[in-house]
Amino acid sequence: PLHVPRRRLLAAGVALAAAPLARPALAQAAWPTGRAIEIVVGFAPGGGTDVMLRALAQALSTELPGANFVINNKPGAGGETSYVALQSARPDGYTIGSINTPGYLSVPVERRVRYDRARIRAIARLVDDPTAFVVHQESPIKSLADLVAEAKRRPGEISVGTSGVGTDDHLALTLFQAATGTEFIHTPYAGAGQVKNAVLARHIDVAGLNLGEIGMLGQDKPALRPLAGMGEKRWDMMPDVPTFRELGYDVLMTSERGIGAPRGIPDEVAQQLQEAVARVVAKPEWAEKARQLELPMAYLPGAEWEAQMPAQEARYRQIWDKTPWQR
Repeated sequence: PLHVPRRRLLAAGVALAAAPLARPALAQAAWPTGRAIEIVVGFAPGGGTDVMLRALAQALSTELPGANFVINNKPGAGGETSYVALQSARPDGYTIGSINTPGYLSVPVERRVRYDRARIRAIARLVDDPTAFVVHQESPIKSLADLVAEAKRRPGEISVGTSGVGTDDHLALTLFQAATGTEFIHTPYAGAGQVKNAVLARHIDVAGLNLGEIGMLGQDKPALRPLAGMGEKRWDMMPDVPTFRELGYDVLMTSERGIGAPRGIPDEVAQQLQEAVARVVAKPEWAEKARQLELPMAYLPGAEWEAQMPAQEARYRQIWDKTPWQR
C-alpha cells in the first residue's frame, strides 16, 4: 500500500475539518459587513457636500445593516485630490466618494488632471443646488445692479470667494464678468465652509455660494444676504430670491452633488448602494432632514446622471473657448 507521511494526513484532516466552516465565513464577509466604508469628500468640512454626505451616511447606516461609514475629507484642486483617491481605491465597495459638477467635468477642460472619469462610476446624484452671489447683511451692495456699478467704478478691486478653480462658483464668476464687462478679484478657497466664513468675517466682498449653503432659513436676522440665484427658476424654499436671468443677466449655473465609486465595483454592490440611497431620499424623514439642511434635492440614479455629463462637459468647453476662466 502507498505510504503517506503522518504529517500530511494530519494536514489533510485539518483542511477537511475546516472546509465546512469556510462557507459561513464567506457569507459573513459579504458586503457591507466586515469593516468601515470610507466616504471621501472632496471639500473641507462645513460646506454643502460635506453636510450632505454626513447626513446621508447616517441615513444609509439604517438601510444597509452592518454598514459603518467614516467621512474622510480630502479637499484640494477643485475636487481633484479626492477623485484621485477614489479611482485608486480597491473597488470592493468599502470606498465611495463625492462627485461634484461642474468641477468634476470642468477642471479637466482647463488643465491636465490626475484622474480619469473612466475609472469612476457614478452611483447617484442627490442635489442640484443653484449657485448664488452672497454678501454680508451689512454690505452696501444691495443688488446685482449695485454690484455691477461698484465693479465698474472700482475695476479689479472687489473680491469674490469661490470653492476653487473650475467649480460652479468660479465658472459663474467668469460668466458674470463676460456678461457685464466687469473684472473682479477671484479668491479661491478649499470649500464652501471657508468661503462662508470669509464673507462673514468681511475678508471678501462677495461669496460664491450655493443657495443651500447660505444657512439663512428660519433665522429672524440672517447674517448673509443672497443677491440672486443662478437656477432656471427660483428655489421654492427661497421664493424671494430672484434669478440672474430675471434681473437681465444670462448666467445659469448650479452645483450637482452625489456619490461615486471606483469603476470596478461589483454591479451587485453598486446596485445595493443606489437602491439604498433611493430608499433614503424617498422617506418623509429625509425630506424633513433635507429641509433642515437646506438641500435642494434632485435624485438621479448613477447611469442617468452619467448620461447627462457629456452634454454638460460640452457646455463647459464652450465657456472655456469663449471666456476661459483664470486662476
